[in-house]
Amino acid sequence: MAAGSFGVAHLDKAVGLSVDGQSSSLHVFGSTVGDALAKKGITLGEHDQVVPSVGSPIEDGDTISVRYGRKLTVNVDGVAKEYWTTATTVDAALRDLDIRAGSNAKLSASRSQPIGRKGLALTVTTPKAFTVTQAKKTTTFTTDAATVGEALTKAGVAVDRDDIVAPGRSALLTRGLAVGVTKVDVKTTRKTESVAFGTVTKKDATLLQGQKKVLTAGKAGARALSLRLTYLDGALKGTKVLSSSMTSQPVAQVVAVGTKAKPVAPKAPATPAPSAGNTSGAGINLSNAAMWDRIAECESSGNWSINTGNGYYGGLQFDIRTWLGAGGGDFASRPDLASRAEQITVANRVYADRGLQPWGCAHAA
Repeated sequence: MAAGSFGVAHLDKAVGLSVDGQSSSLHVFGSTVGDALAKKGITLGEHDQVVPSVGSPIEDGDTISVRYGRKLTVNVDGVAKEYWTTATTVDAALRDLDIRAGSNAKLSASRSQPIGRKGLALTVTTPKAFTVTQAKKTTTFTTDAATVGEALTKAGVAVDRDDIVAPGRSALLTRGLAVGVTKVDVKTTRKTESVAFGTVTKKDATLLQGQKKVLTAGKAGARALSLRLTYLDGALKGTKVLSSSMTSQPVAQVVAVGTKAKPVAPKAPATPAPSAGNTSGAGINLSNAAMWDRIAECESSGNWSINTGNGYYGGLQFDIRTWLGAGGGDFASRPDLASRAEQITVANRVYADRGLQPWGCAHAA
């Protein structure tokens, strides 16, 4: 009996057990660390640690340390990595894994937070310098914000929902990122715009071909518009018509167009050749003289020698091209230098070819 009792006592070992820092004791009828863990119902995974190793022999009074592995997913400034650690707190894990997260870094969990057996996802945001360009002015800020939108808020850069931010508000803030902010202002306004009138023509047998006469003066209409104006950094960049309504209808202009055939100018009677030194009556044609006097009264107030410098000359306000083209050079280099009779003679030549169309005062005929 004494020998048996000694054998049992020899097999029974009292050992200490530390699991993730929690200590306990147990009696083990076994010879290895693995026997002790089995007695306690502890199953180890590939990332768990045990000291001494599972196959190591144990003696009475030994201490076995078990530290469970924990999966830690760490996202540092947008770059995510997975780690396995036996540390039980965030701070200890960061130290053990040599992850740089200084006191000025922003963590998604407190440093003292325990890491459970299921692991933990941790976000670490370190202070980063970035620039903001707004209205051609660039400013540098430093922040521990994770996104552009959060960074702008922390930097005190006022943006509203209409403003354009590039890259977008949800973009990840990276070190040295250049952010552009365009101020967008949208305003509504009302204005009135003119609506052009059309022209209606009517044939008139009392007017010569080429003659026109306004029977009803045209009148522009008006339209009321509601507009949306878009300004980018104070400059107008877009206009959109929101609504439009006519406030007054345009009145069409009615114009009479002559259909009467042009009269044929009578041929000037043959005149004897002038004697030497006297050409004052050569080729003169005073047909329609009364008509030309009326037109001259309208065109130049009857001043046959007028030259105002506007490019039109004489009582019938010829331009140089028309005057010379109709043979006015037979009498003078310019109409205002020719006599009334000579100007009427040239006018009859033009009338025979084109009617009264060249004269704005044709209606005075």
